[in-house]
Amino acid sequence: MFNGNNRGRDRDERPAMPPAPPQQSSGNGGKRGMFSVIGPDVTVTGNVSASADLHIDGRIEGDVNCGSLAQGADSQVFGNVTAETARLAGAIEGTVRVRQLTIERSAKITGDVEYENITIENGGHIDGRLKHMSTVPAAAPAGPRPVEAAPSPFAAAANE
Repeated sequence: MFNGNNRGRDRDERPAMPPAPPQQSSGNGGKRGMFSVIGPDVTVTGNVSASADLHIDGRIEGDVNCGSLAQGADSQVFGNVTAETARLAGAIEGTVRVRQLTIERSAKITGDVEYENITIENGGHIDGRLKHMSTVPAAAPAGPRPVEAAPSPFAAAANE
């Protein structure tokens, strides 16, 4: 035990645990790395709101509001969806309002879609209107400005 002839016997034989991923600070109140899952055997009747990321594999009969949404291919949402980012692969019947939107090939959306950036994979289906969200601040003037007439050089010459 205390002699110098221990060649490898003092090594721990247990497998090493991988290091925990570093905590990342972001603007979502420190919720990075946290997520909620609605499993394939779950049906929710009512609105769902999540401060963390949300993964839906089940059925929602109500509106969904979250920061980041991942929707499984076999999931269904019957209501409006609002999120900052979303990756949709299942069925949605309702309005979708997402800034950064990815619609996968298995997705079927019945309703209007508002987006800032959108990616639609081949086979992704949308039955509704697409509307780009404006990134211009609301304080900007809404319409064209009237053109003011410049003084004519001929008018000054006619007065002389």
